[in-house]
Amino acid sequence: MSFLPIDQEDLRERGIKQLDFVYVTGDAYVDHPSFGAAIITRILERHGYQVGVIARPDLNDQNAFKILGRPRLAFLVSSGNIDSMVNNYSVAKKRRKYDLYAPDMINRRPDRALIKYVKAIKKTYPDVDVLIGGIEASLRRLAHYDYWDDGMRPSILLETGADLLMYGMGDNSIIEIADALNSGLKAKDLIFLDGVVYKTKDISYLSDHIMLPSYRELKMDKLNYARSFKIQYMNTDHFSAKVLVEPYDDIYIVQNRPNRPLTQMELDDVYELPYERDYHPVYRQNGGHVKAIEEVKFSLAINRGCFGGCHFCALTFHQGRIIQSRSKESLIKEAIKISELDDFKGYINDVGGPTANFLEPACDKQLTKGVCPLRPCLSPRCPNLKVSHEKYLDILRALRSLPKVKKVFIRSGIRYDYLLYDQDESFFRELVKYHISGQLKVAPEHIADEVLQAMGKPPFKVYDAFVKKYERLNQEEGMNQFLVPYLMSSHPGSTLKSAIKLAEYLRDIHHYPKQVQDFYPTPSTLSTVMYYTEVDPLTMKKIYVAKKPHEKAMQRALLQYRDPKNYDLVYEALMKEGRQDLIGSGKKCLIKRRKKHV
Repeated sequence: MSFLPIDQEDLRERGIKQLDFVYVTGDAYVDHPSFGAAIITRILERHGYQVGVIARPDLNDQNAFKILGRPRLAFLVSSGNIDSMVNNYSVAKKRRKYDLYAPDMINRRPDRALIKYVKAIKKTYPDVDVLIGGIEASLRRLAHYDYWDDGMRPSILLETGADLLMYGMGDNSIIEIADALNSGLKAKDLIFLDGVVYKTKDISYLSDHIMLPSYRELKMDKLNYARSFKIQYMNTDHFSAKVLVEPYDDIYIVQNRPNRPLTQMELDDVYELPYERDYHPVYRQNGGHVKAIEEVKFSLAINRGCFGGCHFCALTFHQGRIIQSRSKESLIKEAIKISELDDFKGYINDVGGPTANFLEPACDKQLTKGVCPLRPCLSPRCPNLKVSHEKYLDILRALRSLPKVKKVFIRSGIRYDYLLYDQDESFFRELVKYHISGQLKVAPEHIADEVLQAMGKPPFKVYDAFVKKYERLNQEEGMNQFLVPYLMSSHPGSTLKSAIKLAEYLRDIHHYPKQVQDFYPTPSTLSTVMYYTEVDPLTMKKIYVAKKPHEKAMQRALLQYRDPKNYDLVYEALMKEGRQDLIGSGKKCLIKRRKKHV
């Protein structure tokens, strides 16, 4: 197979007079299943539709959206694999210079790309249906807090002027939508499909739905947003979700229930489509390179969904909590295909997904009755949680035995508490022995229990037990591998006192992080709602939030207290909290006392 058409020359070579769909993406065109554009376009192609791709259109070019002509059925528009504002700005709201999804690494992606792309298309082809999807559309499908505006924004369906929004992964809905459009329906008629959001002035036909607070009410009172988000959070599961209706002054935004999870066979089929597994050669001809492919080119995606329940993660809102995983046969087939690539060196970089060691639904009832809306599966641990790594271990053993494979690594997040709960040590032992490249990265995020609770993470004692077991298994297997903890500062619930406690822990384990991640309030996560409303939306209880840049800088500096540049901030934080005992020359001190402070 070959890449899909990107210009008129490609259309002429294939004898295509008019495409059925034109897919517009803010990323470079990479035909690999780690890129949403590749999956959606290849699924459409498999079902007989002619599809072309416009990648990273130049909004200053009046002909940018004319390059493939008018599509017969619709434009499909995504800003790319990452929300354009997250891609473009750091947590400090500074413009990023580099874009890993651009062929020259230079960040030219427009802010709020989805809005600008759709408006430009509508101006060029006002009578052609435009459907939006991808992460930016999915997480902004209803009214949401926007960190960069520091306020509420309406559904992105209204802001773009698109005709229909697809949320979630879209593998199911895209063919239902394509077939419906092909039958003569318009996008505005597709109000009966799962996984879509639409706008309407009449909701009299709805019977079993939940009315959310209006956009006007959300803007008037932050607590209304907390209440609204709790309802949304409780309705992210196909089997139990209700239709949600969000009123605006003269229109309603309606969210149908999420799509059903894919079966194993369906997920296998998605990953066995004829991807080129590379970026388009036009970039290479011009001396470019799409860096985003480096980590995924020789990796295997094994699952979707996550029942981990981290409050700062948007996976629940986008992929849902029900795990969908691939078969061993499908993964072996893909691994063999990878091993035959010219630049394969024998190393499979990753066998994972959102959470690498989740391969089965958390419990048996999830595939029939759905998830418990407010009951966590893992933290705290549900008594119905099934814990097993047998399937994962079987897959890894099979991959290790392939002729051209030297090593199989796991670099996706391992959920350490789930691993610890497994009474069978086989997987943990083989993880240590075969699948770590010198160091294992895990995400305790913090060590103060009040912060961990706000994060939806297990208490610190669980991580401490994991560390001890990891060290024991390394010793028993004759390995000398390190743990690298991912840590986050300034998450809701974290005070200066919490940050000092974390700094003391880092001192005691002799770990000095080179980089620290400040909490980033991205669209539609529980933690973002906490940040904006200063309450936990699940309980409506007040929660402390560090919002002032100076306090956030102090919390971040405490995690890197050894850096001389952070001395004044660390000193100020310790003095403010009355922790002069940590200033001086003692073994437990974080910083020395300077002469001016004597």
